[in-house]
Amino acid sequence: MAKKRGKKYQEALKKVDSKKEYAVNDAVQLVKDIDFANFDSSVEVAFNLNVDTKQADQQLRGAVVLPNGTGKDVTVIVFAKGEKAKQAQDAGADFVGDADLAKKIQDGWMDFDVAIATPDMMPTVGRLGRILGPKGLMPNPKTGTVTMDVAQAVSDAKAGQVTYRTDRDGNVAVPFGKVSFDTDKLVQNLQTIEGIVAKARPASVRGTYIKHASIASTFGPSVTLDLSSF
Repeated sequence: MAKKRGKKYQEALKKVDSKKEYAVNDAVQLVKDIDFANFDSSVEVAFNLNVDTKQADQQLRGAVVLPNGTGKDVTVIVFAKGEKAKQAQDAGADFVGDADLAKKIQDGWMDFDVAIATPDMMPTVGRLGRILGPKGLMPNPKTGTVTMDVAQAVSDAKAGQVTYRTDRDGNVAVPFGKVSFDTDKLVQNLQTIEGIVAKARPASVRGTYIKHASIASTFGPSVTLDLSSF
């Protein structure tokens, strides 16, 4: 059964030509114009890629620091000991610990956005896989969150780093700012994400790689992008 949309959504939808592919700048401006939420909505891009995620080499996963940040205050935790724990604290991590932090999470605490760990802490963190994995919070070397350079990882997370990964259908969805951002800042962030996704094209992919891309605010209708305008 199709989801029934509210009146405000229907009004916003009337302003979008569903048959049109919008140039990046025009698409971003339109998404800003038609947003109707009573809060500062996030804006997200969704790519549909010509990849077979059953093949290990065609599973995309990584991270990128957006030039203009995400507009979100990020709570960062770090699993580390000794000098690395001190470096994380000095870099601005919100919570730092080892077994004590793991137990806190096992007991139900999840008030954070990014988890970082030094490699030696992964046996401890690994036991949290069933909790952190489904929420996309498990530290991973591919996203720079399993590292000895915890200070840099904390700085990147606080500066507006976003992670990306393909779902089983070959889609990649990434937030790239807030509706309140200037259009040019959202465009810069969007171009940065498109560039990193394009660069991550698996060597084994033949033909068209990015099949479709669209952007939308939290509750607003999606706007299809003209891929040639990047």
